[in-house]
Amino acid sequence: MGDLGATAIAHRYVARLVWTGNLGTGTSDYTSYDRGYRVIVEGKPELVGSAHRAYRGDPARHDPEDLFLAAISACHMLSYLSLCARRGIRVLSYEDEATGMLAVMPGGGGRFAEVMLRPSVTVAPGADEALALALHDVAHDRCFIANSCSVPIRHEATVRIGEEAAPAGGGA
Repeated sequence: MGDLGATAIAHRYVARLVWTGNLGTGTSDYTSYDRGYRVIVEGKPELVGSAHRAYRGDPARHDPEDLFLAAISACHMLSYLSLCARRGIRVLSYEDEATGMLAVMPGGGGRFAEVMLRPSVTVAPGADEALALALHDVAHDRCFIANSCSVPIRHEATVRIGEEAAPAGGGA
């Protein structure tokens, strides 16, 4: 299980992938099959995916590159929210415009050359805006997915102070 160290806690994840694209002749040639697949994780909704449209995939389905980028973005956000909650920063909203640059080599193969996260965070009035911004660096260092990737992952975060929302139901 790799070198996690003697004190590491291990969590095991299992995902089953099933190709759904045999149109009757399997992969008899490059154009004879569909790129569709299902991802099954016990107890969770099934995920359907395909290749990117450049590789004959269904553009209406998530491709592995979408999922890779989403996993990095979601992990950063969850790490960040946890840090904020523990440090007394009340986050009111969080959005990220994540981008990734995939470099495809002549003859096939390739890799992500860079991932850029652009989280935009709104914190409650009175929050320490500088701390809220600095916690993005800590979140990056603690993100399980980012720590598992060889691709450079950068972030350009913005934090702003928001306004308190009126209580639901119209108040007094």
